[in-house]
Amino acid sequence: MSFYEHLTAATAADRAQLFAAPVVADCLQGRVTLASYLAFLGQAYHHVRHTTPLLMTLGGRLPERLSWLRRPVAEYIDEEIGHEEWILSDIAAAGGDADAVRASQPDLPAEVMVAYAYDLLNRGNPAAFFGMVFVLEGTSVALALQAADRIQQALALPNSAFSYLRSHGTLDQQHTRHLADLLERMTPADQADVLRSARVFYQLYADVFRTLPSAEEQPCS
Repeated sequence: MSFYEHLTAATAADRAQLFAAPVVADCLQGRVTLASYLAFLGQAYHHVRHTTPLLMTLGGRLPERLSWLRRPVAEYIDEEIGHEEWILSDIAAAGGDADAVRASQPDLPAEVMVAYAYDLLNRGNPAAFFGMVFVLEGTSVALALQAADRIQQALALPNSAFSYLRSHGTLDQQHTRHLADLLERMTPADQADVLRSARVFYQLYADVFRTLPSAEEQPCS
């Protein structure tokens, strides 16, 4: 069993908790509301805008034993830079106020998740940051394309309102294969820290979803 396979199996219960969030169940059953989708995009903006700064910090914090990761991290930066602007474009295309989202503050769960990521890089083992990569990209692969189809069908929104979900759903399929190779090269100690952080990030990301308005809390759109 590869480490990626072990990581996937060891976090199965944590992943199930995320997928059990009411708004996720609503979406997969075609009961999503416009308010829920816009709320999701708003919180996605607040953590995705930190992706590039986090990766840049990671590149500068890698110890010598992980110096081989600098080139892959640079490639991640090149691929991820500017994706928060996709989200703002989607918000506008869905009828939301992109300028208001840009000027807003994140809800507490998104703020805590980002803060934990920075803390890992500045106080903990930088390798553990890949636990966040595993959680966010794995969730994207599992849900993004299917969610985009269900949301579009339910809300009759244009294709231009789904650039983030559809682009990431496809891009992250490539990233997960690359991530598996990177994780396999890590030492057992670094892999253990990745597993621990992945479990934490599943809880933190689940909190982001649990605070989004569910269909029961919103009138149908």
